[in-house]
Order: sequence, then structure tokens, then C-alpha cells
Amino acid sequence: MSLFHLQSKIGRTIKMDNREYLYFSGTDYLGLGACPEFEDLVIKGIQKLGINHGLSRINNVRLDIYDDFENYFAEKAGADKSLLWSSGYLAGHATLSYVLDKADYIFLAPDTHPAILPEELNPDRSKSFKEWAEFVHEVTETLKPQRILILGNAVDPLKPELHDYSWIGNLSRKHKYTVLLDDSHAFGIVGQHPFGTYDKWKFLPVQLLVSGSLGKGLGIPAGITLGSTSPIIGMANQKIFRSSSPPPQGYIWAFLHGHELIMQKFEKLQKNIQFFNGLMRNLKDIDGELGLPIYSFHERKWASQLEEEGIVVSSFPYPSPTDPWTNRIVISANHLLSDLDRLYIALDKIQN
Repeated sequence: MSLFHLQSKIGRTIKMDNREYLYFSGTDYLGLGACPEFEDLVIKGIQKLGINHGLSRINNVRLDIYDDFENYFAEKAGADKSLLWSSGYLAGHATLSYVLDKADYIFLAPDTHPAILPEELNPDRSKSFKEWAEFVHEVTETLKPQRILILGNAVDPLKPELHDYSWIGNLSRKHKYTVLLDDSHAFGIVGQHPFGTYDKWKFLPVQLLVSGSLGKGLGIPAGITLGSTSPIIGMANQKIFRSSSPPPQGYIWAFLHGHELIMQKFEKLQKNIQFFNGLMRNLKDIDGELGLPIYSFHERKWASQLEEEGIVVSSFPYPSPTDPWTNRIVISANHLLSDLDRLYIALDKIQN
């Protein structure tokens, strides 16, 4: 399997050594990273508002675009308020820092995202998500009343798996619960809109916070935290938010003025997923989850064999060099149905 060093943008195809490959890797789920229409919007935003905004959010000179974005995203996601950060990791870390001191007991889902993982704690990765949920239920029954923090991922992008948190509503009511979920791989993918899972779980009897990267599905180099009014205002008053600079304003302007384009991409992605899932019925040894554009396989040699067929997929040890190899196929809104047909034919050839 080759290592691809590129000097051009990544889209539905990439080129190396004068050969073009279909690209089924990465996280640009809506395909905005190589979308000419979105690129034009970003350029217009830069021309209007500048290349970068290095001022803190509490400076006496401010750009309204950031408040406009926070209000818009919160409304669409079904939250009271939101906070915009320069990265998803910062969003998760800052949100975790805010809730950590207010917890007496912490539960970590097996695939908790590193951005919302306390440094001194490690999740039990030997448990499945279902086993972990049962464990949380059993332990909360035995604990005395206290403040409990539950940390987890909306989507496990490695297996892949879309998690159900409805069981939290059945936990013992003697406790006060805060739930922090990372939506990095849910934004732009999960549900009926591109704004993540907040509105799906906001009716749980907990204080719900959702954070994550907007750069994977939504094409924006930024992060966000969604929640009710009190914790969001609390975070906005902390030094980590007050002293940090926001993401580049051109992308924020582009997102606010590209709603129709983003919805078109979102709908195209759903159609691509449905189409490939139909083809998947004839394949074996590939794991997928309905509604997700991510598929995993265990045979590392498939990556090299697909490369011979002119197709590039993800294959590398993750997250550390000593971890097992992650082998994934990622579909985006950029792919044509003919691309998916070609991928299916190559996989069928390898398997047979």
C-alpha cells in the first residue's frame, strides 16, 4: 500500500504518479472541502470580513458574524445556545473542563473521544457500548445520590456504530446527571438535518452538552458546544473562551450563506449511503451501520488490492502507532453513483 504525498486538493479523486484514484477516505462527508460553490462562498466571506480574526471574543471590537453563527446553529440544532471555538478539540476540552469539577462520579463510554476524555482516566475498551450501558445502569442503582457525569461519542467512526442514549432516561432518578457527547462524526451526517444529535437527546432528564468538530462533516475549521443557557453562559465567562480567538471568519460567513448548498450536499450523501447499502447486501466481511457513510473491514491486504484497482481507502494504526490498524471506506456527497458501482465491483472481485 502506497503512502500518498499530495500537492493538490483532495476531492472524489486524487492523483499520484500520473494516475488518478477514486478517493474513499478521510472525513469530508459532505464533500465541502473540494466544492467549488462552497469555495466561492469562503472567498466572498474573506473579501468581506478579512482572512483571519486574531482578536479575542471579548475584545471591544467584534465581528457580528460569530454571534450570528452561534444563534443560527443553536436554533437549527434545537439548543438554547452555542459557543464557537477555533477547533473541535478545544471545544471538547473546554466543555469537559467546565463540567468536570461539578461531578462526583464519572462514566466513560468505551469509545469516548480524546477531546472529552479526562487525562487521568481511560475507558474500558474491552466492553461493547451495550455492555457499558448496562454497567452504568447497575452502578447508578447502588450509588448514593450524587452528581454523575456521563461522557461518550455520538458516533464511533472506527467500528462504525451510531450510539443510542435513550437508556439514560431509565437511570435512577436519585442522581443529578450531566451528559457530554462528542458529535464530531455526527455533524453533517446523522438524523434529518446536518446539525448533529442534540435535538435527539435534549428531552432526556439530564443536563445535556454536545461538543465537536465542524471540520469533518461541515467543512469549517472550527468547533462548537451546544447546551442550555446556564452552562453555555458559564463557559463563555471562563478564561479559556474569553482569551481565545475564533475560527477564520470567511468560513463562518460561507456556512451562513450556503444553507441551500449544504442541504443539497446532505441529501446527496443520504442517497449515496442508501445506494451503497443496497450494493452491500451482496458483500461479506464489511461492517457498516445504517445512516453512516463509514464501512470497516479487517483484511489489511484489501487496501493494497483496492489500490491496484485505482481506489484509495483508509488503512493505518490509530490512534497510536502501536494500536491495531483501522481499515475504512468512507463515502462522501462528492461521489457519483458510478463511483460507488466501481467500488462495489472492486470489492466483489477481491472477495471472490
